[in-house]
Amino acid sequence: MDAVEAANSGHPGMPMGMADAATALFTRHLKYDPADPHWPDRDRFVLSAGHGSMLLYALLHLTGYERPTIDDIKCFRQLGSPCAGHPENYELAGVEATTGPLGQGLAMAVGMAIAVRHLNAIYGDDLVDHRTFVIAGDGCLMEGINHEAVGLAGHLKLGRLIVMWDDNRITIDGSTDLSRNEDVLARYAAGGWHTVECDGLDAGKVSRALDEAVADERPTLIRCKTIIGYGAPNKQGTAATHGAALGKDEVEAARKELGWDYPPFEIPTDVAKGWHAAGQRGSVDRAEWHRRLDASKKKTEFLARIAGKIDDRWLKPHVDALIAKPPTVATRKASEMALEAINAAIPATIGGSADLTGSNNTKTKNQEPLTAENYAGRYIYYGIREFGMAAAMNGMALHGGVVPYGGTFLIFSDYCRPAIRLSALQNARVIYVMTHDSIGLGEDGPTHQPIEQLQSLRAMPQLEVYRPADAVETAECWAAALETDGPSVLALSRQNLAPVRTKASARNLCARGAYRLRKAAATRKVILIATGSEVEIALAVGDKLEAQGIGADIVSMPSTERFDAQDADYREDILPDVSNTKILRVSIEAGTTFGWERYTGLHGLRIGIDRFGASAPAADLYEKFGLTPDAIAPRVVALLTKRKML
Repeated sequence: MDAVEAANSGHPGMPMGMADAATALFTRHLKYDPADPHWPDRDRFVLSAGHGSMLLYALLHLTGYERPTIDDIKCFRQLGSPCAGHPENYELAGVEATTGPLGQGLAMAVGMAIAVRHLNAIYGDDLVDHRTFVIAGDGCLMEGINHEAVGLAGHLKLGRLIVMWDDNRITIDGSTDLSRNEDVLARYAAGGWHTVECDGLDAGKVSRALDEAVADERPTLIRCKTIIGYGAPNKQGTAATHGAALGKDEVEAARKELGWDYPPFEIPTDVAKGWHAAGQRGSVDRAEWHRRLDASKKKTEFLARIAGKIDDRWLKPHVDALIAKPPTVATRKASEMALEAINAAIPATIGGSADLTGSNNTKTKNQEPLTAENYAGRYIYYGIREFGMAAAMNGMALHGGVVPYGGTFLIFSDYCRPAIRLSALQNARVIYVMTHDSIGLGEDGPTHQPIEQLQSLRAMPQLEVYRPADAVETAECWAAALETDGPSVLALSRQNLAPVRTKASARNLCARGAYRLRKAAATRKVILIATGSEVEIALAVGDKLEAQGIGADIVSMPSTERFDAQDADYREDILPDVSNTKILRVSIEAGTTFGWERYTGLHGLRIGIDRFGASAPAADLYEKFGLTPDAIAPRVVALLTKRKML
């Protein structure tokens, strides 16, 4: 109450209603040690109802984490305080996941639970023996992603996943009766979950429900019946406690109601000692775990897995083989070829697809499915659950020891977008394999043909988007994605592409984002910048221009983000300042031209598609939209002539 009141902003109701349930969890059941917040065998706790962040900050402070301090809490929701409005995992140790967008925390917890079962199957109970706990609200259970996550967890029988539902029957608009009449427990039970109910205001009863959940082999939903804003005599049980400070008078009335006679932010010594002792419970478990780790023959391997170390020695022999015999393949197929080498070299990878395995080419020959009968498997059939897949991959990446990648069509990145955004916000190493990346997919038509998706993804901070042009670039983009600490999107073609990289390079050229694929033969007048399937078109355009004595550099730009991160000298070498030269920059990409002025300049030429596509064979579509050498070269020449640049 006091932190929200000081900020005059926040959500006091959920923390007040779930305080008893959280006390039961943190003092009797959750395995953790504030002295080592990143201990690999700790239980994971996810506050899916992230708006109730003060509950988590209070728990971390009381149980002895270094931060938040009481001064941090006094500055709740203020600039510079780690106590943000919603929990952010990069701000505080003990915050396992960034939550706030309702439903995603629970869905990420499903991914954490998958990672637990997988690593346990490999390393056994001695090294991996922990659970995943969640506090979720009515909103988390209403969101569509909840259906996807519940179905996946039930299907995989993730028995070490326990969700505590804060059933306070209130949303912002008022009673849940306004918007819901389903039997939530029946829905979960139908999905293969164990369900139990308890009085969420009685820590003892909550503890017994948790014991029952731990004993069951299925994932569990505990319905904790609570009162939102419990203790505020005039506002409890109403939406008035949900998203605003209670007000001075109600806070004082609540103090009297609860028998709390202490001033704001003061914690009595006996209470502080009791909580601190509860926080030290896990120190014995941690010490015993370290003894088992030291005795394990797999210690070095396990620690490397948890640290996220990646073996990149697969890249050179794979690229050497491609250079020796350049294949004409779709980049989705080139991705599969790269994955054969990657999955053999990096046992941490877990692949999957949202029901498009054969189209995304995400499963390699030796990958066994990860199932309830075989948690050691390394491929997940997610079903038609794009959002759920993306969120689960976030959870796996946040847990550690796993490098998840998953596939769908690029157009369906819109289904994944909220989870991709949380991948970026959390710097979660998740690799999204997005195939069928343009009108090149052909006859499926405009509903499936991405236009704005590439640029909208490139606009997202801390996300790297790669669109490779051939098999060599695809391998290099995979290597770059694996080496980064954050998320990546690989946008891959359905149609076959001719090889454009036929000479060996001593370094990963795609890792720099853009590079000069071919230098102008005649005096340079044009720089053609292209990505993916349009790079081979740019090369052909360059041939036509060179035949007319017009020198053209060909620049392949698989990753705008990577290029932007290069030093000024490199960027100037690849794309010299047009204000000082008579050089026309031209971008070619089978998508929106929006944003390409960043690289062509306002007076450059941007060739793309600024409308929705059409249903037809790919070759016909490229001709219709003017994405052919015969259509592009005359436009370049005409503009050069008009501007007297020849």
